[in-house]
Amino acid sequence: MNPAMWISKTGVQAQDAKLQAIANNLANVNTVGFKRDRVVFEDLFYQVDQQPGAQSADNTVSSGVQLGNGTRVVGTQKVFANGSVQTTSQPLDVAVMGNGFLQVRRPDGQTAYTRAGQLQMEANGTLVNAQGLPLVPQITVPQNATSLTIGENGMVSATVPGTTTPVELGTINLATFVNPAGLLALGENLFQETPASGTPNEGRPGEGAFGKIKQGALEGSNVQVVEEMVDMIAAQRTYEMNTKVLSAADNMLQYLAQAAR
Repeated sequence: MNPAMWISKTGVQAQDAKLQAIANNLANVNTVGFKRDRVVFEDLFYQVDQQPGAQSADNTVSSGVQLGNGTRVVGTQKVFANGSVQTTSQPLDVAVMGNGFLQVRRPDGQTAYTRAGQLQMEANGTLVNAQGLPLVPQITVPQNATSLTIGENGMVSATVPGTTTPVELGTINLATFVNPAGLLALGENLFQETPASGTPNEGRPGEGAFGKIKQGALEGSNVQVVEEMVDMIAAQRTYEMNTKVLSAADNMLQYLAQAAR
């Protein structure tokens, strides 16, 4: 069997995986807080027929004979560049301007992290995300509140009848990670801590490396459509070239089979 056939097979599989990532990026171009995926490849082991640096009979140093065996997907990475901020004028919409994730409590009690700030209130006044998960720390708005204000520092305050000054309800804290690309994507705009991401650092918005909170706005997807289209065309052409190698290797085997008759 011609080794080129197996090598080109790995190339076809690699480009198929890249195309899947591109398709997912384009499908989420309008998903609030979405972060695009990037596929990382590596070359496979080499067949060393002659060791580089080995001396030949005439005392010359050989550059070696190393034949590669293709490629494979070594991993995918989330690109956490900030997306464009869209003004919505909705009081419960918040965007994180800079570093940091909003924190929500999952049904199993674990904390998840998100950049999607489409908040809403439950019947009892608890602030939750679009999936109904409460913020961490939990914030409850009084039933008789007439307006809600979320400051750049995350302070949530409400105006209630009978008071002249807004009542402070709590603070929306943010969490940062030393390696956000190591977070586990759970779907539903949620991420989970992993050993690769490191432990979260919690703090108030606007302090240190933490970003600020902007009320009445949402962070859009950081997917650039033109960039994804260019990557898609490149992946398609690479896929075609690998299939050409398959065809060429098959023709070579066909010639050998005919010559052996």
